[in-house]
Amino acid sequence: MEMRELTCIGCPLGCSLTVTMEEQTITVTGNTCSRGEAYAKKEVTDPTRIVTSSVKVEGGVIAKASVKTSSDIPKGKIFECMKEIRACVVKAPVRIGDVVIANCAGTGVSVVATKDVECL
Repeated sequence: MEMRELTCIGCPLGCSLTVTMEEQTITVTGNTCSRGEAYAKKEVTDPTRIVTSSVKVEGGVIAKASVKTSSDIPKGKIFECMKEIRACVVKAPVRIGDVVIANCAGTGVSVVATKDVECL
């Protein structure tokens, strides 16, 4: 039997969760809502994260635009994703929702702009 202690990020309450894994059974205690149970089970079996960062902008009124993955990616792909983001340079104008990198790190998830950047 394996036990893990987690802090839930499913809602603002931040419940202290205890996850017990025994063979094929996962038991979660400490959650006050169903989101906590779902979060804990996913975290111990297939952890994922949204990645937020910024990319360089050429010819823009500011030098960088904020970006994020359009959905969560496997936790093990974060460094590979960040390597692609750091190498990315886009040309102004940039609009919120523009796909900056398609299929980042082979995850099938795009990196999208979260800030407008106008041309000089």
